[in-house]
Amino acid sequence: MTVKDLKEAVGRYGIWNGGGLRSEEPDRRGEIAEAAAELEELGYGALWLGGNSNADHAAPLLEATSEIVVGTSIQSIWEHEPEAAAARYAEVDTAHPGRFALGLGVSHAKLADQYRRPYSALVAYLDALDKAGAPAHGRLLAALGPKTLELSRDRAAGAIPYLVTAEQTARARELLGEVPLLAPELKVVLESDPTTARTLARNYLSLYLGLPNYTNNFLRNGFTEDDIKDGGSDRLVDAVFAWGDETAIRARVDDFFEAGADHVALQIVDGGPRYDLPRDAWRRLASLLA
Repeated sequence: MTVKDLKEAVGRYGIWNGGGLRSEEPDRRGEIAEAAAELEELGYGALWLGGNSNADHAAPLLEATSEIVVGTSIQSIWEHEPEAAAARYAEVDTAHPGRFALGLGVSHAKLADQYRRPYSALVAYLDALDKAGAPAHGRLLAALGPKTLELSRDRAAGAIPYLVTAEQTARARELLGEVPLLAPELKVVLESDPTTARTLARNYLSLYLGLPNYTNNFLRNGFTEDDIKDGGSDRLVDAVFAWGDETAIRARVDDFFEAGADHVALQIVDGGPRYDLPRDAWRRLASLLA
């Protein structure tokens, strides 16, 4: 599969889900398979699995569907040996050719005890994947900074940035060039009341504002220390969430395409548990984007 093939396979819209679709609870398997099949029917081109997901989480979703791409977003390089990751990628890709995307990232110092020199560690990990025969066109990098975006261009099929703005997406496109896939994640609150929408957004954003990889990226890209205090300023919230009526949400999503995104991974934020399957919201969103 070429990068062009991957772009065509994922289409314009995908769903990013942090927990529900990758749940390992046996009694939820049927519900998850049904949800994945419905997402494919709704026209989404990709499912992105958060929470240090891996190929074992992707496989059941691939088996439950026929065309949709399933990607890890992200698999932590600290918790999965590259040789094992390469072997499992090969198994899943053989079973479902061109439908599994290995999304990789360095996670965060607060979440990984081994976290040291993350860029160098990522380069070494890619070297090991190459040695093990894992193809560059089958992997994507959760890139935020310039050096990692350059790695996404040179040693992967592209980038899957998380928690970014349209302006950051435009800068990423400049660094990547035209060919690599650029598939940023965007959080969606299906709520028109400003107070309610921003409260839901801030409650969700608070976790990420404690992680320097994200806050440093905001500071590099024009935000201030005041913007990342107290759950995030209105300016920050409005830049990294799509909320409002259908017209406003569609406009925010379109901002990312105008900035150079090939595909946008849409995450529903509704205040529910992270392991929920917000199927009604996914249906509403699909109707909104149609």
